[in-house]
Amino acid sequence: MTEQRQIPNVTFKTRVRDESIGGDNPFRWQDVTTDDIFKNKRVVLFALPGAYTPTCTTAHLPGYEKHYDDFKALGIDEVVCLSVNDAFVMYQWRKHLGVEKIFLLPDGNAEFTRKMGMLVDKSNLGFSMRSWRYSMVVQNKEIEKMFVEPGYADNCPDDPFEISGADTILEYLRSK
Repeated sequence: MTEQRQIPNVTFKTRVRDESIGGDNPFRWQDVTTDDIFKNKRVVLFALPGAYTPTCTTAHLPGYEKHYDDFKALGIDEVVCLSVNDAFVMYQWRKHLGVEKIFLLPDGNAEFTRKMGMLVDKSNLGFSMRSWRYSMVVQNKEIEKMFVEPGYADNCPDDPFEISGADTILEYLRSK
């Protein structure tokens, strides 16, 4: 796990709706950079092991969606959920959960996660390489505060979810 102050420069492969395409799948590929997401903004990013997994689906993402307006009221420009999944999986997960406010960011190649020092092997669960669970406040591409779940390790038998949830970030923001 790497301690750093600035987030890495990465280009994410995303899909965006484009009605000009027509048909049953009106989406096109669009590159989104870390500058697009973080430059001159105050952003909350939380990262989790995977779409459709139990804790991520029932607690982690829904907690941030529920408190989105609270984050905005505290001066946050965007709330981003990052996972080492492709754009298609992230889109279907968003749709499945009815998420309307949180930006789901696919890190399909795990480049951002690896450069953050948060890539872990979860082969013991059949997941391959995934993100460790963490959250952070980012101000203009600089990490202001980061909350990393305890026990960071490859093939960790546990999936801790103690300090990276929405409540922890809200408490931190309210204390500022």
